[in-house]
Amino acid sequence: MSYDLVIKNGLVILEGGEVKTDVAVKDGVIAAIGENLEGSKVIDANGLIVSPGMIDAHVHITDPGGNYRDEWEGYVTGTAASAKGGVTSFMEMPLNQIPATVDGKSIEIKYAAGKDKLKVDVASYGGLVPFNLEGGIQELNDHGVAAYKCFLGTCGDRTIDGDFENVDDYSLYEGMKQIAKTGKVLAVHAENPDITDRLGEIAYKNGETTLKAYVATRPVFTEVESIRRVIFLAKETGCRIHICHIACQEGVDEVIKAQQEGVDVTCETCTHYLYFTTDELDAIGPVVKCSPPIRDEEQQAGLWEHAFNGGLDFITSDHSPCTPELKDKENAFEAWGGISGIQNNVDILFDEGVQKRGLPLTKFAELIATNPADRFGLESKGRISIGKDADFVLIKPNASYVLEAEDLEYRNKISPYIGREIGAQVVQTILRGHSIYSQEEGVTKEFPGVFIKK
Repeated sequence: MSYDLVIKNGLVILEGGEVKTDVAVKDGVIAAIGENLEGSKVIDANGLIVSPGMIDAHVHITDPGGNYRDEWEGYVTGTAASAKGGVTSFMEMPLNQIPATVDGKSIEIKYAAGKDKLKVDVASYGGLVPFNLEGGIQELNDHGVAAYKCFLGTCGDRTIDGDFENVDDYSLYEGMKQIAKTGKVLAVHAENPDITDRLGEIAYKNGETTLKAYVATRPVFTEVESIRRVIFLAKETGCRIHICHIACQEGVDEVIKAQQEGVDVTCETCTHYLYFTTDELDAIGPVVKCSPPIRDEEQQAGLWEHAFNGGLDFITSDHSPCTPELKDKENAFEAWGGISGIQNNVDILFDEGVQKRGLPLTKFAELIATNPADRFGLESKGRISIGKDADFVLIKPNASYVLEAEDLEYRNKISPYIGREIGAQVVQTILRGHSIYSQEEGVTKEFPGVFIKK
């Protein structure tokens, strides 16, 4: 049999281990894995790692952005950066667009905004907010969201009509009951806003300006307390939950404990928590500000331990871009909190995890692809297996380069990784058998991506 595409001679990450073998593609899906396969198109992956394409389960795109966020990140640039970074699918958060994705009408507006603009596949979160409890959650389910998202921490701009809003305790409880009926997962930003907001106000009034001071206003226990609270409500409501961007090892410990008690809960951390530490933040500047904040070396080591041992289910970028002027602040407390990172998930995680710390390749694939696909029901994604979508990232190991601003596909060329030496390279990204990025040809001019509707 002749296949449409054969990737030959690569070290292929399969679920049972890595094997030097060929992978064949027919009609966009993986059709065969073995030796001496032939196809009308051949990619020689000798010396390369062939991994499942990354599924970044935490991404913010601001399209449509209304009159407020049009210049932050659109689908064209956001999905181009994904392709260049080895991300073949991502899950898009329901906020930062205007209007926020909170009901049937708003998600259709979002789908229309992305029509013919996707270079990778995109699944959608629907929002849980205080103002969509009367039908909005069910409408989102009917319109194909893969999961839901809420904020315990303060979010949104109350001066903007249709912007996102964090939940109060009643909205969280009632929303979890409704989401439980859909069978889908509620992802949660877990920070205690009453404490963090007040600590931030006090620090600002006292003249604090540094990122180190900002980190101190969001102590570890404000994450842990919120994680415990949402786990308790999950027990009460039967809602499946996922804790987003955990920045402390104690937060992961709470998730593990809840799992042992039978709660259906998973968690993630982000690339930047595994890469940066508090002591270096002020030398970098507000481009590296985020919430929860980047913590100290001990916390980072604890997160890596959980990544190795299975406490962390997957790793995301929490790609949360904005315009340069929102980051360019002398006072860190006044800067936008969000990191642009989707283009440098795969290379940094491969370098920091596999090459520097000995993370097994199978665990690497689970953290970036298999586990998020399984958690959110993306049945055709996440592993190199016959019948799955032919989504691959080809990685060149032990190939250092220094990231420059002009390398970035983002609308705004800002990233805390600029100037950093990264010890691996994404050589090629393939979506359903079609090359969407290669070092020789760059990012595809076409838009083969689709919205994944559940």
